[in-house]
Amino acid sequence: MAEEKRFAKATWAIMEQLLEVDNLEDALSGALEIIVELLHSEAGAIWFLDSKTDRLSPLFHFGPADISNITVENGQGIEGVVTKTGKSILIKDSAADPRFDGSVFDDHRMPVKTMVCVPLNNMHDIIGCVQIVNKQDGELYDEEELELCEHMAALAAITIDEKGLLVDLGEEKEVLAVLNNVTKEYPSANTMSKVLKGINMEIYKNELVVILGESGCGKTTLMNIIGGMDFLTEGSLIVEGQDISHPSEDTLTAYRRNSVGFIFQSYNLMPNLTAIENVQFIAELVQDPMDAAEAIEKVGLGDKRNRYPGQLSGGQQQRVAIARAIVKKPKLILADEPTAALDYATSIEVLSVVEDIVRNQGASVMMVTHNPEIAKMADRVIKLRGGRIAYIKKNMHPVHATELDW
Repeated sequence: MAEEKRFAKATWAIMEQLLEVDNLEDALSGALEIIVELLHSEAGAIWFLDSKTDRLSPLFHFGPADISNITVENGQGIEGVVTKTGKSILIKDSAADPRFDGSVFDDHRMPVKTMVCVPLNNMHDIIGCVQIVNKQDGELYDEEELELCEHMAALAAITIDEKGLLVDLGEEKEVLAVLNNVTKEYPSANTMSKVLKGINMEIYKNELVVILGESGCGKTTLMNIIGGMDFLTEGSLIVEGQDISHPSEDTLTAYRRNSVGFIFQSYNLMPNLTAIENVQFIAELVQDPMDAAEAIEKVGLGDKRNRYPGQLSGGQQQRVAIARAIVKKPKLILADEPTAALDYATSIEVLSVVEDIVRNQGASVMMVTHNPEIAKMADRVIKLRGGRIAYIKKNMHPVHATELDW
């Protein structure tokens, strides 16, 4: 009886999420999160079928494995078979089930023990599937839990038909950086405190990825490791094929100087240099920089190039900091809470510059923020919780910075 009440309550919560949330993408990812939490699952995904290529891609997924750039042929693997046939599959125990022959989660360092996969329909077609993977306590899924997932998929189908869903999964992106099972420990009293607990993720070329999470979840630590300002304890960091996990001093210096740009919350400008001089100082450190004046123009401060930081507003100082980052022409720019000290209007100005860097200048930006509204402009959103990846969400329709509101 208690289990029936729990499932009934979850079904109601899913209905509220799907029918009351205006943004369909948020509604679907919210419903998936409810299922994952209710069943105490390690991971979950909503896969959508691209009719042009006849391949499936994960639009939303929760859990430690980054499968956001993976595609699966329709009819292949559990996800493809469910989508092709329209029939649910319950894998109670993968080791004893002849239908199970590996999974994309297995390929991404998350061995599958038990799984539920149910089809996702609209009025006329099967458009994908909902997949739930592994229980945190090691138990196996059962028929009741399969039925709950089928209810969730049916409610999602109704919502999709009512609200409409245009899925543009886009082209597979080229990988810029890969983190494999990255951990980070710090000494604390008489023990070691583990801040990152096995991060597996990719950063793609020409994308804006936003990292969300509560204070202390590991956001800044993760960024510092990627930027070469801190070192991982275990695992690996590969950037454009180069292993940066435990670099020599010369390798680390070259990496930070030529491959990565930094934007900090506190601007970090040199007060005795003008805006153009702050940018030129960085330009002189690299081999093939952008012209400093061009960088200043790109952030809209050409008319203030000769002013000192103390003569500029906070937003203008942050734009100088952005110009200083892009003058190196890095493939990756790391932005740590770049709008935290700014008011709304100034934040939008700064975020518009960040948007331009990604959309028109071809760089990738990884931004740490506590503001979930900013995540709406990202290509992907990665949520950290307790030093692990809680979920990764792919935005089908990133909004412009000028459309954000908080």
